Amino acid sequence: MDKKNSLSPVARFLYESSMLKKILRTGYPFLGKGEESVAAHTFGVLMAAFAIAKEFDSVNMERLLQLCLFHDLPEARTGDANAVNKMYVSVDEDKAAKDMAKELEWGNEIYELLKEYWDAKSLESQIAHDADQLDMLLSLKEHLDTGSKDAAIWIPYVKARLKTEPAKKLAESILNEHWASWWMRSLLGKNYKNYKTNNNKKGE
Repeated sequence: MDKKNSLSPVARFLYESSMLKKILRTGYPFLGKGEESVAAHTFGVLMAAFAIAKEFDSVNMERLLQLCLFHDLPEARTGDANAVNKMYVSVDEDKAAKDMAKELEWGNEIYELLKEYWDAKSLESQIAHDADQLDMLLSLKEHLDTGSKDAAIWIPYVKARLKTEPAKKLAESILNEHWASWWMRSLLGKNYKNYKTNNNKKGE
């Protein structure tokens, strides 16, 4: 512990975790378009997890959101490695997590959350993993709706990773909605149905 200021390790941790706002997810270049920071993805995961949890009778919401908040934290040190990267390099997330946590009085709490997420045995960790996939699915559907046909290739793989029934049902709803339907329905009114019909015909 820093004797001059007991919160100095916390300040350093916050600087480090803010790196996730600058670190980009590396899968998008393989998709051919798009860009997203790890922090932006984390926000999407939090939102999806909250929505999935509402479909269960009993979920520890606080624990779930903590799992989502920290699930990609080691990437502040390791960067984001996509599936192609991992064919050639090995990322030691465990070491990164331990090194990030060792100076914090409550660092072990973060490390235990990450271990729970990696183990994927608790209901909350399974929902967190499903939320991770649903955020990706939302992005793929947006790309598909805006002209990236290659996005359709990856959608079945993302759906296959889902574990919980509420997440699977939500995935179908996501795929049945146009990515901009949330505002088109309000502004276009009845014309939205014609727009949707015409675009469905184009996709056939």
